[in-house]
Amino acid sequence: MQEIVIIGGGFGGFYAARRFQRLIDRDVARVTLISDANFMLFTPLLPGAAAGTLEPRHVVVSLRESLRRTRLLSGTVTGLDAGASVVQVRTPDERDLAVPYDHLVIALGSVSRTLPIPGLAEYGVGLKTLPDAIRLRNHVLQTLEIAESQDDDTAREAWLTYVFVGAGYAGLEGLAELQDFACDVLPRYPRCRAHGLRWILADAAPTVMPEIGPQLANFAERQLRKRGIEIRTSTTLAAAGEDHVVLSGDERVPTRTLVWTAGVAPVPVTNRLGLPLGEDRRIVTSPELQVSGHANIWAIGDVAGIPDPARPGMNCPPTAQHAMRQGRLAAKNIAAVIGGGEPQPFTFKTLGVFVDMGQRKAVGTAMGLRLRGLLAWWVARTYHLYLMPGTKRRLRLLVDWNIQLVFGRDISELGKLGQPLPLGHGDEPGT
Repeated sequence: MQEIVIIGGGFGGFYAARRFQRLIDRDVARVTLISDANFMLFTPLLPGAAAGTLEPRHVVVSLRESLRRTRLLSGTVTGLDAGASVVQVRTPDERDLAVPYDHLVIALGSVSRTLPIPGLAEYGVGLKTLPDAIRLRNHVLQTLEIAESQDDDTAREAWLTYVFVGAGYAGLEGLAELQDFACDVLPRYPRCRAHGLRWILADAAPTVMPEIGPQLANFAERQLRKRGIEIRTSTTLAAAGEDHVVLSGDERVPTRTLVWTAGVAPVPVTNRLGLPLGEDRRIVTSPELQVSGHANIWAIGDVAGIPDPARPGMNCPPTAQHAMRQGRLAAKNIAAVIGGGEPQPFTFKTLGVFVDMGQRKAVGTAMGLRLRGLLAWWVARTYHLYLMPGTKRRLRLLVDWNIQLVFGRDISELGKLGQPLPLGHGDEPGT
């Protein structure tokens, strides 16, 4: 029996495992998926979870519920011995395991790409994971609560200024959704409403969202400016402090909120796998997804440098639509190799991209068409609903969206969710 091991439970790993369940009989191969979480995060909906449009539990997909014919192993990959065909894994209870494989699919994903900017690591927050989204939602509400109690206008200004660095998909949509959320709750904070909120989106590039083309990017920029959002293109972050940031040109901006969304990078463990890496630190693969020099190791998703058929000489962009299709192809190619066939190259070209800007507006391209406004917003939500695995989860999304449209957002702070205080906290001595 063949041992097929997938490391990573994101889009690439999840869709590879799902396709294996359809292609390979249990008597032929056993599929094991190794992940440090028991769910797949549906990342396109993460800004909605941060902005209170969606219940956080409804933007994740249970691996055990969806992959019933796949063996799941909870753990963190710590290394790889390609010569012995063994993956080294550390379990949550600190046991070290050696997991053998005949074919290995690497789908470890990415983390936020940071730069050596003074203060960034200490004072910046990301928008890459579900905890990031919950933390950011709580933080925005906390800034309003603190600013409401401030008597000094100068101190209040820093609490009510929000700076996002990175005007790609994550930054633009994250800022737009959170600004929409803050505007919805602002009437409940009289002092903050009188003072007003300040939102800044900065990027080193000369334009926002180059992926959607100049016409739609200009439309998106105009819409955001109409909402009072300051767009700073050709602008970089020079430094960050507890109550300010410094932008290029020595511009000092008082703020207590710095959100860093300036790109992604492969997970750090990629450097310890002993596999060939490109200049972007992604694993070098052939068009058939096979790692260079290793016929039984395949790499997909953000961690893989797969040649992009739409852009000769460049790698595929780190998007969900690419990762899910690479996962399906990896399963198909491995099944073909096991059966004595030949693997096929990755030929998918981007179908389109949408950016939800809140206020029931979006911009995007789909199948060569440029869409904007309410129509683009409806198409984007329909597309995401279609991609969400499982009827039950789709119904939950519909319920969340419709409740929000009718009754507005829930503005409760989630607090330290999952971090309860220890027993006895606050008890008086001797009681």
